[in-house]
Amino acid sequence: MARQPKKFHLPTEPTPRRIAMFTGAYNHIADGVSLTMNRLVRYLEAHDSEVLVFAPTVDRPPIQHAGALIPAPSFALPGRSEYRVSLGLSRTARRALRLFNPTLFHVATPDFLGLHAIRMALLWKTPIVSSYHTHFSSYLKFYGIEWLDWPIWTYLRWYYKRCAHLYVPTPAMTEILKEQGIVANYRLWPRGVDTDRFNPSHRSYEWRRAQGIEDDEVVVSFVSRLVWEKGLDVYAKVLEGLRARGIRHRSLIVGDGPIREELEARLPDTIFTGYLSGNELARAYASTDVFLFPSATETFGNVTLEALASGMPAVCADAPGSNSLVVHGETGYLAPVDQADVFLEYTTNLVEDHSLRDKMSRASALRAHSYEWDAVMGQMLAYYDEILQADASRMILPPKMAKHHSPAHHRVS
Repeated sequence: MARQPKKFHLPTEPTPRRIAMFTGAYNHIADGVSLTMNRLVRYLEAHDSEVLVFAPTVDRPPIQHAGALIPAPSFALPGRSEYRVSLGLSRTARRALRLFNPTLFHVATPDFLGLHAIRMALLWKTPIVSSYHTHFSSYLKFYGIEWLDWPIWTYLRWYYKRCAHLYVPTPAMTEILKEQGIVANYRLWPRGVDTDRFNPSHRSYEWRRAQGIEDDEVVVSFVSRLVWEKGLDVYAKVLEGLRARGIRHRSLIVGDGPIREELEARLPDTIFTGYLSGNELARAYASTDVFLFPSATETFGNVTLEALASGMPAVCADAPGSNSLVVHGETGYLAPVDQADVFLEYTTNLVEDHSLRDKMSRASALRAHSYEWDAVMGQMLAYYDEILQADASRMILPPKMAKHHSPAHHRVS
């Protein structure tokens, strides 16, 4: 059975921060976008804000979502059923939005749902902000649809120009968007990490032994969804290179996805844990030794930050996302995208040099402390207030809102 959306009430005296959140991923897939948006909603609700989320969902979502969720009509992406394509706002969703009477629209995904939301916000003269989570153009080559690059950027130039703020995770991503002609009021919004959960103290030799790993073996790990666009071909080539050189090591992959069976056949000696979360994930990070993440499609690199916080030196692609987190030569290495031979050399250095690995491990954990979640989310709250204060003199009810709005509490399922 589908988890019933949490009911919400329109308060007698509405708070200034009533955020209507629109996102293409919230509880139907456990990816970086979903986890970040859920954490943001929890933070907002704990800090005098009301949030109503509009997003696709499924019958048995893998995430116990935060806040009130209004389902958006959607369909599974052909060939990649774990992803869903939203179809905008249903009549029920539009009614819920009117009753909620948002003071701010936060549109996280530039899909049909996001487009519908922006049109309504413009009609109601309600301020709009957006956050950049997925670098769509970097995925096109994996699906043979590079020809979509131009129309996508043309659409995004129109889309983000309508937003009062555009929140980007790294300065490097800001520069990429500017190079594509995206004119926007940019604000930096990096992702954070829970350093109480992700830290070296969770290293467990008992857990390692349960996986068949000897105490003195160096484990090269990967954590993410199992799709080729995460750089898994390079990861596999590095492991094959280590084996060809006779370098003793173990490999471990945390995650699940459509290419898992293919990877298991290609890497028969690799340990596959499947999807892990919470304390199990934290223990897996801390109990391995080198984080190898060749993905060039990240906008930030949440898993890289979690690995660093867990005391793992990281070998990552020199691309937006990881290259804002890894300090080359101090907390790991940055290798040119898709150059497996360079990834292999850096990984070899870390596997064979115990003192280098220990030095980088300490530096990694220390650097991660500058990305505490409270500071990151507090910055978002300040951004919202900047918009709302500027808009305070223009806050009016949306068209036809007056007949719905009264001092009584309203309830929408």
